[in-house]
Amino acid sequence: MSQLKITYSKSAIGYRSDQGHTIRSLGLRKLGQSTVKEDTPDVRGMINKVSHLVTVTEIEDA
Repeated sequence: MSQLKITYSKSAIGYRSDQGHTIRSLGLRKLGQSTVKEDTPDVRGMINKVSHLVTVTEIEDA
């Protein structure tokens, strides 16, 4: 299964609070921080909700 590298690239200040909660649930706390998650429909849905705040790159399995 492929993985996704999610980078927090824009602040959630000024957006609805549920988007900030989504950022936190993805494991992101500080701007510029990155995390690696499995590519599942749940994670894709969270990324879709905050797509304007994060940058996503796919990591291929070796």
